[in-house]
Amino acid sequence: MNGDLQIGSIVFFAIVVLFLIFRLRGVLGRRTGQERYRDPFAQRSAAPPARTPMPGTPTEGRGPIIEGTATPASEPAPLGAGLARLKAADRGFDERAFLKGARGAFEIIVNAFAAGDTAALKPLLSGEVYGSFATAIQQRVTAKETHETNLMTIKDCDLVQVGLESSVAYVTVKFVSDQVNVTRAADGKVVDGDADRVVEKTDFWTFSRDIRSRDPNWQLVATRSG
Repeated sequence: MNGDLQIGSIVFFAIVVLFLIFRLRGVLGRRTGQERYRDPFAQRSAAPPARTPMPGTPTEGRGPIIEGTATPASEPAPLGAGLARLKAADRGFDERAFLKGARGAFEIIVNAFAAGDTAALKPLLSGEVYGSFATAIQQRVTAKETHETNLMTIKDCDLVQVGLESSVAYVTVKFVSDQVNVTRAADGKVVDGDADRVVEKTDFWTFSRDIRSRDPNWQLVATRSG
């Protein structure tokens, strides 16, 4: 009798784990298209500014920051209006489920970037963003540096902009987190950051998905720091 109960419990928890994995993949995930990012909040007539330094530069704390390539509109649509438009076009969109997935993706991406784990990064990033992250990781390898990130806590995770361009949805999320970041040379000497200092970071990440696609997954298409 006890044996049957134990087997039943194991099967139940296995089903729960599989369900949670499926939900995360379904919110943020696994397209591998090479489409370029177009900011739905941008003025179409404005010329794009010069790209900011790649992640890995001291001015960015050697973190995964890829700025958007378009000039922000001076009068972006209110969040409520953008969210209502997206929900009208995609009735399956649930902001609470999305933010839960975005939070999980933030943790995975920040930790994978620090560890240099390109295999973990690739399914979650657009082609352009993945290329930038991979280049920064390779630069660290070439310099024989290692990067350590301790993501202490995510204090805030909120929607700030929602846009729809044709059938492509863009959702920007503001993350406020406490992190400890340090980069070391091959001899262990600290070349950037402080292993004993907790820093509050504010990041804005934009995720995108074609709502007409059968693929329910979202990808990170742009980031910027606050």
